[in-house]
Amino acid sequence: MKEFVVYTGLRLLLFAATFGMVVGIWLLATGSANILIAVVIAFVVSGIGSYFLLDRQREALAQRVETRAEKATQAFEERRAKEDVD
Repeated sequence: MKEFVVYTGLRLLLFAATFGMVVGIWLLATGSANILIAVVIAFVVSGIGSYFLLDRQREALAQRVETRAEKATQAFEERRAKEDVD
């Protein structure tokens, strides 16, 4: 669970920082900013940035999910085997 919270928190922080930069640059350049377009631009840029910047956290999350899936599969197989014996 910790890996999920860390990765999600960092993604949100990266999005917020990117959104702030996009709006700030837009306001400096034109004097007004279209918030909807700024959100879309920030979403795309932060998504690309997270692919490179958050690789370690994403791998930790994926490893945790894989471990839990293997445990669940093993427990399911044990219950199924026990059911077959009865």
